[in-house]
Amino acid sequence: MLIDTLGAKPPEGSAVLFDGASLDGWTKMDGSPAEWVVTDGVIEVVPRTGDICTVQRFTDHFLHLEFRLSDMPDAVGQAKANSGVFLQGRYEIQVLDSSGWDIPGLGDCGGIYNQYAPLSNACKPALAWQTYDVIFRAPRCEGKVVKENARVTLLHNGIVIHNNVELPGVTGAPTDLDVQLPGHLRLQDHGNTIWFRNIWAVPLPKEGANEYPPRMK
Repeated sequence: MLIDTLGAKPPEGSAVLFDGASLDGWTKMDGSPAEWVVTDGVIEVVPRTGDICTVQRFTDHFLHLEFRLSDMPDAVGQAKANSGVFLQGRYEIQVLDSSGWDIPGLGDCGGIYNQYAPLSNACKPALAWQTYDVIFRAPRCEGKVVKENARVTLLHNGIVIHNNVELPGVTGAPTDLDVQLPGHLRLQDHGNTIWFRNIWAVPLPKEGANEYPPRMK
């Protein structure tokens, strides 16, 4: 099954994280202004200026994000258009040009970094626009004690590559370890030029009702 969401518009109630105009609402990790650039409605990573993150923080949410990879034909492995999308700043979805590779691995595009390889390789060739659509369920905690781990469902270019997987914990280089708290969306500067656009999130309720509503008269 393929669900094409390229260019999808944010539904009512969405948090529009990048509207194509500016990086208002984003900062560097230390809170200083983001140094990436915006041109023609697209964010371009400025290598070695540092990761950027949203001021807004999230618990359970649906995320839509579009990205484009540099064409680096002479690079290999993790040097091939590397970046990352950190849910809550703690759980990295890898961004990498792994198009055409037979068996996707833990560090390939769409992988939950070092935890889960994609079910299949949905990565398009470099310079093509691609989509991530993510359903994120935050950890359930009592105080700082984790009772249920985070869960992720991920569609890459409309293909399900993670189906409600339970994450064993944070991935490498998390913003913090305060998994009981809301967290920001973070985009990684790994030294390569990557482009992002059309980023929005829909907060999701923690749980639904456990009883029928009163009948209407």
